[in-house]
Amino acid sequence: MRESSQEGYSVVSAPEDGIYLRSSEVAQLLHVSPKTVSRWAKEGKLPYRRTLGGHRRFPADGIRALVGSLDPQRSIEY
Repeated sequence: MRESSQEGYSVVSAPEDGIYLRSSEVAQLLHVSPKTVSRWAKEGKLPYRRTLGGHRRFPADGIRALVGSLDPQRSIEY
């Protein structure tokens, strides 16, 4: 995996080390708009990596933990 750092985020050639979600998938899980997800990522509130094409990808484990901490009753299965 090739990785470099630009503007405070990681750029990866491929998300090989886990399952990654798109902004729209994260938005659906958090019940917000994809634009809100992008803004939160830009503000450092959500963990993410950038693909070589410049798209954000969010680690499923990190998002699952966040959703669980917001609503411990909710269970998410992938």
